[in-house]
Amino acid sequence: MGKLKITDTTLRDAHQSLFATRMKTEDMIPVAELIDNVGYHSLEVWGGATFDSCIRYLNEDPWIRLRTLRKHFKRTKLQMLLRGQNLVGYRHYPDDVVEAFVKKAVDNGLDIIRIFDALNDTRNMEFSMKVAKEAGAHVQGAISYTISPVHNIDFYLKMAKELEELGADSICIKDMAGLLTPYDAYELVSKLKKTVNVPIQMHSHFTSGMADMMYLKAIEAGADVIDTAISSLALSTSQPAIEPFVVILKGTEWDLGFDLEVLSKLSKYFAEVKEKRSPVKKEIKIDTNVLIYQIPGGMMSNLISQLQEQNALDRYEEVLKEIPRVREDLGYPPLVTPTSQIVGIQAVMNVLFGERYKVVSKEVKNYVKGYYGRPPAPIKEEIKKKIIGDEEPITVRPADLLPPELEKARKELNGYMEKEEDVLTYALFPQVAMKFFRDREAKKYKIDLDYWDSLPDKEYVYPI
Repeated sequence: MGKLKITDTTLRDAHQSLFATRMKTEDMIPVAELIDNVGYHSLEVWGGATFDSCIRYLNEDPWIRLRTLRKHFKRTKLQMLLRGQNLVGYRHYPDDVVEAFVKKAVDNGLDIIRIFDALNDTRNMEFSMKVAKEAGAHVQGAISYTISPVHNIDFYLKMAKELEELGADSICIKDMAGLLTPYDAYELVSKLKKTVNVPIQMHSHFTSGMADMMYLKAIEAGADVIDTAISSLALSTSQPAIEPFVVILKGTEWDLGFDLEVLSKLSKYFAEVKEKRSPVKKEIKIDTNVLIYQIPGGMMSNLISQLQEQNALDRYEEVLKEIPRVREDLGYPPLVTPTSQIVGIQAVMNVLFGERYKVVSKEVKNYVKGYYGRPPAPIKEEIKKKIIGDEEPITVRPADLLPPELEKARKELNGYMEKEEDVLTYALFPQVAMKFFRDREAKKYKIDLDYWDSLPDKEYVYPI
């Protein structure tokens, strides 16, 4: 049996889960050398919501962050989370954008790309996997773990085999809501090891309180890698903490050999970062509601803020009960970005408007039309009729219907482009990127932004 490996999520998923992705690059560099020498298999440093947050909230260029981290991490592999055809955004992008983005991500220093699709529709993963492979990255195919009448062990084994055939160098079980129980994990990993010939990695969130027990059983069944975070940024809606595993596994065949004193220094450092950066004042610790409603922590906080905006926080319990019903209506999508938002917003509408599907979001219409991919189970016929009438959903891969966008983005960006990566930033988030580039330009030429904003008829292109 090979040595157990650890992926550290402190610089990506941990702060995304606990304090809205607000850690800055400058917070990471002072301890980069210390982290680099721990002995991690890889560091998850990019992707997920970090790209959006960098330009939207932190006034940072995500590409410069990646290059900076690559320069400082000389020993440890760097990895990212990629949402398949959605890349790091919230819609499907055409193949020309996907190809350019993945190649640039590898050029800028990524070694491993973890690719998933919210619906587990491998058609939405295939192209980015192919490009990442051609670019020389280790391609990790991820399976979004959920529980439903159609999501069983056979479903996951079949998908794992499919991902291996598509060229996955490893398979990740992505348990975003902490739903995978220890004994189910043991069975799943045992059977995966007999079904595929690539390493198995486990990723989970501590939301339900089961994740470290689940990891332990997965390790016993032969899991090759687990995702953990430094203790001050672990637990709650983040990943399990690394330090207990160092102690638990000491003297076993899975002994990690990490230095607890080094980890203690890192934990103290990141506790201070969290104190400085976190906009979240109330922490969710363990929330067993996730076992009933399957709602990941990030989705929970979004729901609360939506209801607060509507002065309807007293309807929270009703919305919680409505979410599984909407999910069943829509063919049991796993609740992960962007399907968690799609289901959550519709559940809020169903409760607040007093009649189910009286008002339907544009995203739900597009989902029912097939523009997000193939639902795991058929959408209920009467719900489909209520939402799109007699219109027939598409059955092709959604990106097949998208025209190329890269050259259009290049033209619209015009004089704001400093490097090739800027075109990709703009293609993904046009409005936010344009503001970011405009501010960058203003700083460069020391333009007074208040005066700049007051000028009439500035020609910016803000495509939808």
